[in-house]
Amino acid sequence: MTAEILFIVLLLLFALNAPVAVAIGGASVIAILAQGDLPLMVIAQRLYSGTDSFHLLAVPLFIFAGVLMEAGGISRRIIDLANALVGWLPGGLAAVTIVAAMFFAGISGSAAADTAAVGAILIPAMQRSGYDSDFAAAVQASAGSVGVIIPPSIPMIIFGFLTGTSIGRLFAAGILPGMVISLSLVLVACLTSLRRGYGAATPFSIAEVRRTLRRGLLALGAPVIILGGILSGVFTATESAAVAVLYALALGMGVYRRIRPADLMPLFRDGAVTAAIILFIISMASIFSWIAAMEEIPARMAGTLLGLTDNPLLLLLLVNLVLLVAGTFVETTAALILLVPMIAAMAPDLHIDLVQLGVIVVANLAMGMLTPPMGICLIVSSSISGDTLGRVSARILPFLLVLLADLLLITFWPPLTMWLATMIH
Repeated sequence: MTAEILFIVLLLLFALNAPVAVAIGGASVIAILAQGDLPLMVIAQRLYSGTDSFHLLAVPLFIFAGVLMEAGGISRRIIDLANALVGWLPGGLAAVTIVAAMFFAGISGSAAADTAAVGAILIPAMQRSGYDSDFAAAVQASAGSVGVIIPPSIPMIIFGFLTGTSIGRLFAAGILPGMVISLSLVLVACLTSLRRGYGAATPFSIAEVRRTLRRGLLALGAPVIILGGILSGVFTATESAAVAVLYALALGMGVYRRIRPADLMPLFRDGAVTAAIILFIISMASIFSWIAAMEEIPARMAGTLLGLTDNPLLLLLLVNLVLLVAGTFVETTAALILLVPMIAAMAPDLHIDLVQLGVIVVANLAMGMLTPPMGICLIVSSSISGDTLGRVSARILPFLLVLLADLLLITFWPPLTMWLATMIH
């Protein structure tokens, strides 16, 4: 009955709106007590071992790098460059929002940080320019979801930690899908803007592109250093996170002079709080995963899916469906830790590389960030715009449809993910 108790208590705590970490940890503790043969000391041991990983050190480092980049004036320079590049398109500011989020995704590794950093500037700008407020929020939410697909990506780090997959290869595999998704979102935003009469923000100017590129060149150096170092083998993903922090400090304090020594402590605190939330969920979920493995729950769940069909294409569709539903109702980090062991066990039957599987998992959960009740990008963007979740959710449907088409492309056309990943050894 341990497995049944584990899931019943988990669902009950979710229904009571308990915090994700509390729900997972509480269900795990009650299951251990119900099992009766395990000492409670095992809880403390699993809490420690669940986060005792060199790979997971990249999580707080990338979060802190994103905090420093935002405080150092990086987001403003990235937005100016995006405006010069695509601001002339129909609905120019909507296109600028998506391209700026794509650039910022190469720095932060977090969809919520991406949405907040770019949205704080561009959602009010779109509102002032006559865009419907709920449309502006929908554009920003959909753009922010790209933050977990384009590397560095915190969910990809967690997937690599759980499966032993190379994080460098996962990062490489996310580059092209992230660019395809961003371009498809720009297309939807432009077509919607044409239909609703949202105008272009700025005329195109080569001189302006050159000027903003010069101003933003050092800002764009962060993703170049991070990805270049990993792809060339100079440093690991975790080491690249430390390099990103040093680079952000050098820019913010030495070049742009937007960060003073007195600002560092509040910035450290903000980064530490965000990282602590993620790592607390991971540590609690490690107890849950340990009990699940002991009860052979991932193998049993995988066996149930495999019993439905032996066709790899249908199995992939089923996996996508499970992930889409889970992403809607479960926080991303928790969904990864709860579901990845089951899905990774099915990789041989799916005839798929774990690297491609990782991108598929993250792309599915990115869509969950756009759907209530757990859609973090939706929540952040609607709070900035002042709209209700219901209004923004209705406006986000066209973006979700194109993301679904992108997901199918990622799932069934392996070269999109594997071409760059095969260059990493």
